[in-house]
Amino acid sequence: MLDSVRVRLTFWYTGSLAVALLLLSLGTYFVLRQNTIQRTDSSLSELADSFLTNVFAVLDAQGRVVVASQDLSSAAAPAGNFPESLRVVVQAASVSSQPFGYLRNGGRRYRGYVRRFSAGDQTYLLVVLQSLQRQEEFLRELTRTFALVIPLVVVLASAGGYFLARRSLAPVVAMSAQAGRIGAATLHERLPVRNERDELGRLARSFNELLDRLDQSFERQRRFMADASHELRTPVAILRGEAEVALAQPERPPAEYREALEVLRAEAQRLARIVEDLFTLARADAGQLPLTRSDFYLDDLAADCLRTVRTLALAKRINLTCDLAEELPVHGDEGLLRRMLVNLLDNAIKFTGEGGSVTLVCRRQGASYALGVTDTGPGIPPELQPRVFERFFRMDQARAHAEVNGGAGLGLSIASWIAEAHGGRLELTRSDSSGSTFTAFLPAPAATEPAQASR
Repeated sequence: MLDSVRVRLTFWYTGSLAVALLLLSLGTYFVLRQNTIQRTDSSLSELADSFLTNVFAVLDAQGRVVVASQDLSSAAAPAGNFPESLRVVVQAASVSSQPFGYLRNGGRRYRGYVRRFSAGDQTYLLVVLQSLQRQEEFLRELTRTFALVIPLVVVLASAGGYFLARRSLAPVVAMSAQAGRIGAATLHERLPVRNERDELGRLARSFNELLDRLDQSFERQRRFMADASHELRTPVAILRGEAEVALAQPERPPAEYREALEVLRAEAQRLARIVEDLFTLARADAGQLPLTRSDFYLDDLAADCLRTVRTLALAKRINLTCDLAEELPVHGDEGLLRRMLVNLLDNAIKFTGEGGSVTLVCRRQGASYALGVTDTGPGIPPELQPRVFERFFRMDQARAHAEVNGGAGLGLSIASWIAEAHGGRLELTRSDSSGSTFTAFLPAPAATEPAQASR
């Protein structure tokens, strides 16, 4: 439970508030205790001279003072006019029907009580007055106490709050300082994680995972730029070299010019293919390559792709076979799916030796279509298999004994993106010394849906 920042903040706040209230209570208790002792001591003397602190008078029906205490007689001196004040109290009590009231005389305040009684045939009013001097002294003392204790408690609470905030936010300050030092050149650094189980620890861990993804993305971009530069530099160097050789002499035999032009055309085609693939991947990454979906049959598309690559297979005496289920309607981008299948078939033919075979299988598996392309090449080493879909990953590195045909290493990356854009995936389902199998899984319509595609 203490692994939560919210719980710790609650405990710290509750503890600080409890300490502040305890100090306030102790201070108030101490003042009241001292005042109570003083009042107890003074009550003894008040009992002795109660006739000095308690004033009483008996008035007749006309408001004349019949009997009065000695203090009332002395209070009627020039310092005040107590009989007149008594009549005011009596009149106020008669109007409001309240037996209690206040009066002031000679700078002193009194609390009065009026009671009516009868004696013989006469009606009298008993007026009893109690001096409020000691109560007022007590309240003044209590006010001074609070005026001293409350600011002290506020200062202590502020200090405790500052300590609590500083202690609680210290990990945030450390993470902020570390995050400010992280840049493109220091993406390998990570935020410190003091407690992985609380909210701040989870925040730091999530931020570190974000940095991991950014670091991987930057690394892929750097590798992509380096590989792209390398791939583009080779055909450009060949184009430049062939042009310089052709122009080195004023006149050359037509056959040599034709040979140079053939080389220039081949390298220009290769350069155009690389640029087109790069442009496709750039638009795909930016989300600017929308799918143009239509209804068609996947088995017809697969058969058409086989016919497209037949010339490449014949040049290497590779046997093309297929196992295509019929009536496989699909709703997708026909042009992109054609490009995916052609890339897979071209890749299989490229790395299959002469006299080998390439097989295309297209069938339904549950809620998906499975398009598998199997070759009889040397296979891919296990340590390189996770990288086959990376951009510019050259398959000739994985198949050291296979024929290299100058590919740029973008075909499988584009094929994988096409499968994912259609809600599917492309996997290397098998690779060993007998060959490899790449399988594209695409979502299939429900079996009960009628086919909307046209042949």
